[in-house]
Amino acid sequence: MELHLYDSWERRVRRFESIAPSQVGLYCCGPTVYDYAHIGNLRTYIFEDLLRRALQFNGYKVQHVVNITDVGHLVSDADDGEDKMEKGSRRSGKSAWDIAEFYSTAFMADFRALNLLEPATWCRATDYLPEQIGFIQTLEQKGYTYRTADGIYFDTSKQDDYGYMARLDRSALQAGVRVAVGEKRNNTDFALWKFSPPEAQRQMEWDSPWGRGFPGWHIECSAMSAAHLGAWFDIHCGGEDHIAVHHSNEIAQTQACHGTRLANFWMHGYFLQTGSEKMSKSGGDFLRLQSLLDQGIDPLAYRYLCLMAHYRSQLEFSWDGLQAAATGLQRLREAYHRWPDGGVADEAWMLRFRDAINNDLNFPRALALVWELVRSDGEAAACKATLRAMDEVLGLGLAAWQPGSFEIPEAVTRLVEERQAAREMRRWAEADRLRLAIKAHGFLVEDTASGTLLKPER
Repeated sequence: MELHLYDSWERRVRRFESIAPSQVGLYCCGPTVYDYAHIGNLRTYIFEDLLRRALQFNGYKVQHVVNITDVGHLVSDADDGEDKMEKGSRRSGKSAWDIAEFYSTAFMADFRALNLLEPATWCRATDYLPEQIGFIQTLEQKGYTYRTADGIYFDTSKQDDYGYMARLDRSALQAGVRVAVGEKRNNTDFALWKFSPPEAQRQMEWDSPWGRGFPGWHIECSAMSAAHLGAWFDIHCGGEDHIAVHHSNEIAQTQACHGTRLANFWMHGYFLQTGSEKMSKSGGDFLRLQSLLDQGIDPLAYRYLCLMAHYRSQLEFSWDGLQAAATGLQRLREAYHRWPDGGVADEAWMLRFRDAINNDLNFPRALALVWELVRSDGEAAACKATLRAMDEVLGLGLAAWQPGSFEIPEAVTRLVEERQAAREMRRWAEADRLRLAIKAHGFLVEDTASGTLLKPER
């Protein structure tokens, strides 16, 4: 059964074929570590984890690389304004190096809490300065760069197809945008190397053939992905906001340097919406994973919520929706642990599951299929084995979760027995009265195909 994925370059779903047999190079744009990741950021990493799991489900060995941007990402896509790391340093009173370490650690903790598979490689921009400088030197030798008073820029007018993935209409864009000191030739041109301001020393700066300074944001991903995966690899991922600027610039400089568009497939996760706005850090008020924990929400409930929407559709966040996801996850966990071990995954169910996954990662359909399985009258041990195999892709950690131990008072046990007898005799009003009596003791009963489930009321 073939895997089909949406490619942002061609703007269509097409059949996936790896460049090397049975192996996939996957590069994912990671965080800029000047602040905590918000749950909108984390939705993108969940999408990328689901993609990786789907690839592995299809038999591929995945070389997964995630970068850490710890220098060079300015607050403006126009290559002006403050470096986000310097901004974070000023806000916190700590050095840029210290906050990079602090927020990298915090991000990786969120990563693990969401049961995201660890990448083969984490690469920090500050560890790859020679590779970035070498890349810029090649662009310079090939005639794609020019110098301004504040840095070395890439000349996008040298490429007729610049911005193709974003379908940019350059003729409609305003030309001649002024930079700090000097002037861009075209407003789509972007910084490869920025000079340190002469009046102040930066915390993060290095010597280069052009003067002391720091790399632009876009050059790091082209240099680091090529270092680990080569200049032509299988899949490059990121958020939808990367299409117009960051990824268009990565493609431009890689075409100029290596003659490729870097990746065969470009894939993008869509925003998490709060009201009519995307979630962002710019307003200073955003939800972290810790915000959910503070409300008693399991991080994997947020992962479950993300499974309910296709990665190429915007997801509306609400606390009610998250609570519903938490309830769904809890019921799925309880169903899994209610079934006995010893079965074998059912091939017919797995074929239907693969069909959903391989249709451009249709996880909403896959999740619906999971619930169809749970509500089926299939052999219990086989259902458990099937759900376990499905969860290798869903990543909900069903096997790792353990039901909490609790003591059932003798009075509650008697009420449950009385209620069961009333149900068998079809005395429904009495059964409902006994359900309320059980609830008054702090317990809930749930009637399932395999029996009555009793659990403490939360």
